Amino acid sequence: MEVIYQYAWLIPVLPLFGAMLVGLGLISLNQVTNNLRQLNAVAIISLMGAAMVLSFALLWSQIQGHPAYTHTLEWAAAGNFHLSMGYTVDHLTALMLVIVTTVACLVMVYTDGYMAHDPGYVRFYAYLSLFGSSMLGLVLSPNLVQIYIFWELVGMCSYLLVGFWYDRKSAADAAQKAFVTNRVGDFGLLLGILGLFWATGSFDFNVMGDRLAQLVESGSISNFLAVLLAILVFLGPVAKSAQFPLHVWLPDAMEGPTPISALIHAATMVAAGVFLIARMYPVFEHVPAAMNVIAFTGAFTAFLGASIAITQNDIKKGLAYSTISQLGYMVMAMGIGAYSAGLFHLMTHAYFKAMLFLGSGSVIHGMEGVVGHDPALAQDMRLMGGLRKYMPVTATTFLIGCLAISGIPPFAGFWSKDEILGKAFEANPLLWFIGWVTAGITAFYMFRMYFSTFEGKFRGTDEKIKEKLKKAATIVLELESEEPVPNFGPGAMKKGELAATGSHHDSHDSHDSHGHHSDSPHESPWTMTLPLVFLAVPSILIGLLGTPYANYFEEFVFPPSETLSEVLEKAAQFNPTEFYIMAGASVAVSLIGITLASLMYLRGKIDPAAIAAKIQPLYELSLNKWYFDDIYHRVFVLGLRRVARQVMEVDFRVVDGAVNLTGFFTLVSGEGLKYLENGRAQFYALIVFGAVLGLVIVFGVT
Repeated sequence: MEVIYQYAWLIPVLPLFGAMLVGLGLISLNQVTNNLRQLNAVAIISLMGAAMVLSFALLWSQIQGHPAYTHTLEWAAAGNFHLSMGYTVDHLTALMLVIVTTVACLVMVYTDGYMAHDPGYVRFYAYLSLFGSSMLGLVLSPNLVQIYIFWELVGMCSYLLVGFWYDRKSAADAAQKAFVTNRVGDFGLLLGILGLFWATGSFDFNVMGDRLAQLVESGSISNFLAVLLAILVFLGPVAKSAQFPLHVWLPDAMEGPTPISALIHAATMVAAGVFLIARMYPVFEHVPAAMNVIAFTGAFTAFLGASIAITQNDIKKGLAYSTISQLGYMVMAMGIGAYSAGLFHLMTHAYFKAMLFLGSGSVIHGMEGVVGHDPALAQDMRLMGGLRKYMPVTATTFLIGCLAISGIPPFAGFWSKDEILGKAFEANPLLWFIGWVTAGITAFYMFRMYFSTFEGKFRGTDEKIKEKLKKAATIVLELESEEPVPNFGPGAMKKGELAATGSHHDSHDSHDSHGHHSDSPHESPWTMTLPLVFLAVPSILIGLLGTPYANYFEEFVFPPSETLSEVLEKAAQFNPTEFYIMAGASVAVSLIGITLASLMYLRGKIDPAAIAAKIQPLYELSLNKWYFDDIYHRVFVLGLRRVARQVMEVDFRVVDGAVNLTGFFTLVSGEGLKYLENGRAQFYALIVFGAVLGLVIVFGVT
């Protein structure tokens, strides 16, 4: 055992210490702490950097072949029940630690430029550090209970960060939506954890898997119950990783600052769901029906996210639906048993999606100088175009990200996505077809995004487009204001009124929220472009670790139920012809998507509006996000409000009525009895005699 393993617990503790230090400073010495902005940022980044160095040391140790290490101590005990806490280091842990710490460090450096003029600069760094610490603690957890604790901490941090600009109503609503939606999945996860403990008597991943398989085989528990418990656990990743039907929170989470969008989508919250599926793989692999549910949920989510992304005009929301789609690929891979392929795509996606989101933030930063700080204008691709000559570094790195996510060789996304599609074809050709079609759609909407943003003529100074977008935003606000917020009092405030009364917090600058100060965009400062350049390197090269010719990644990260010799034996059966056919098919469909995007949005040979008019129902379906938000709003939001009103009516008329009636009866009887208490013994004797006589008559008659 290497000495470094004994200090693995420092990895989540270091950023936690930074968050606590800055947080205590904000509570006790707020003005002083806020004045020391750069010093606080350097401290937070340095502590996360130290955690990153330790993570790389652990990864190198695992690559050298050192055995997994687990350190636990007893946390609670009652009779035969013992609950341990601690940390574990294995191949999966080491890989995830490096992904989380590297992306978090680069996002923190980027934040210094993006949030430079924001009054909440220091608070944002404290939240970022706490978020990173929570995710690192989750990754190191040795059992399901500890994972659940950090799982909830990750959810809490996402709530704080998505709603960071809480005085902007859309951000506050998005934070609540994310929090409530994730509670649905977390409740299912909690039920699954309790059910598995009841069945197996353990919270350890491998022990649970082995015992569950034995119990099902012996008939001690039914196969249906095993499937139910596995699906309940899967509900947690469904919410965290934004899988259908709990995917609706992720696009709205774009209301948070762009650095947190990058961190959520690349290495923390959404990655937690896929990580939990990987950790619980010993349980899932013994339940084939649950694996099928996981696979088809992932495949449908991949197609769903891609089909919505093709009509998004907000650059961040387009990337958000792209994340939903790519997470669907990862979940599908886990469901078909392609454990290594799913984690490989998780790794490659973390780097190029972080780069894409930070690139979108750089674009927004440049656009705000021209169109002001209204997100409806600064993030709308219809006001962009031609930004490549103004923002060359951002444009180049964004193009690299588009090529990577589209699966064009030799970029990272090609190797990971192609491996998933190859495994899917072996498992179920229908899943492969869904993934293949989705790959073509992905290439189309990503290059639609690139061409609309960076190529052609700059449209940011076109007043006609601005007025059209402002008018559309006003109409949306008026429609929303017709719906009262959940306030049942007589002074219920409308949404529009709340938006009007709340102060509009600009995105990250101190200029007037609707003003502008330039006629052309500008490249972002080096603190923002440097992380983009660093992320571009793994986006290009890291996929080479997983080529089928020398699949170092699969030899390092493989399912717990397999041995290295079995992995090497499978690798020896590699068929180059099959690989070229599958890879050729996936690249071909991606090139078709890129070509269509070029003809529509670069060369103008095809009019997108004409095509939308011909397929109006499908276009409306995509534009309205398959109507999921509308359905959920009507069924759950409005439905629950009606139920609340009915409950309030029952409470007022029945519960309060019964209490009031009791009080009234007590009052009347008391008022009546006080006249009978006159202090005369003869009168009391007469009452007693009358009562006895009445009883005698009643019982005598009966």
